[in-house]
Amino acid sequence: MKKILLSVILVVASLSTFAQENEMGNNELKINMSNLIGFKFLDVGYEKILNEESAFGVNVLFNIDKKDPNDNSGLDEYRTFSITPYYRHFFSNKYASGFFVEVFTMLHSGEEDLIVGYADFPPYTDIYNTEKYTDFAVGISAGAKFVSKRGFVAEIYLGIGRDLIDNHDFEIVGRGGVSIGYRF
Repeated sequence: MKKILLSVILVVASLSTFAQENEMGNNELKINMSNLIGFKFLDVGYEKILNEESAFGVNVLFNIDKKDPNDNSGLDEYRTFSITPYYRHFFSNKYASGFFVEVFTMLHSGEEDLIVGYADFPPYTDIYNTEKYTDFAVGISAGAKFVSKRGFVAEIYLGIGRDLIDNHDFEIVGRGGVSIGYRF
């Protein structure tokens, strides 16, 4: 009976030690503020922390800007939706924070304007045809995550990927931003 009691005490003690190491939990909800401000993209994410060195997550992006399809003034105006699962590995002594490298995949769709002609009369403008596309990319990112004692999360990251299906003129996709959120 003493051996069983001692075993139970050791198991409970080890679990409480692990819980003290990460009191905040292993889940995060985040919003990418730079995409919201810079591109009018609603980019929200969920991340599940696997251990002190790794996590996986997913971001979902929606283009909330309703503008003229012939206005090509934006940097990333062609994307209307994307879902981006990723895996991160952290290089820090802190629990799932600090410098990280991630690999990601991205299923994205959008609309691109293709020049189909040129007007021979004033105002001599290009004639566009808008086409929809869906593509799949793989890529890599690097960044840093900062977590406060109360669970507030801030991260900055930048990455690049390549489309594999080639359904449109753009072959490179970007991933990055400044995100804020909460760990629970």
